[in-house]
Amino acid sequence: MKILFDTNIILDVLLDREPFSEPAAKLFSLVEMGRMNGYVSASSITTIHYLATKVIGTKKAHQAIEKILELLEVSPINRTVLATALSTKMTDYEDAVIYQAAAHAGCQAIVSRNRKDFKSTKIPVYSSLELIKIIELTPIKNVNN
Repeated sequence: MKILFDTNIILDVLLDREPFSEPAAKLFSLVEMGRMNGYVSASSITTIHYLATKVIGTKKAHQAIEKILELLEVSPINRTVLATALSTKMTDYEDAVIYQAAAHAGCQAIVSRNRKDFKSTKIPVYSSLELIKIIELTPIKNVNN
């Protein structure tokens, strides 16, 4: 199962934002265990680095990005993704880009704390806790399909 991680979920873990960091970290563990394939949009990487640098410093931000790149696949942001995002009915362009990145990567879901920003999308958007329940109930043999 391919899941695109919204920027806020990654920042929850990286910046230990309670009470959200624990379930978000559990999702990363599920990726490490091979229970799902994690994706991040290319645009999220730069945003994460920028915000992390302000909180934890440049060196730790670089290390965090290296770990993210080892664990998650990167969904590219190209002209098609950007143009398609403009044509959606979503009011937040950044979220529209993330949604289109997920769609173009073939993701089956997005995990985000801002579910309201993804109204009327074809790809389901789950909170960390909802996705954990779904993944844990999914038979292991079917997860990576």
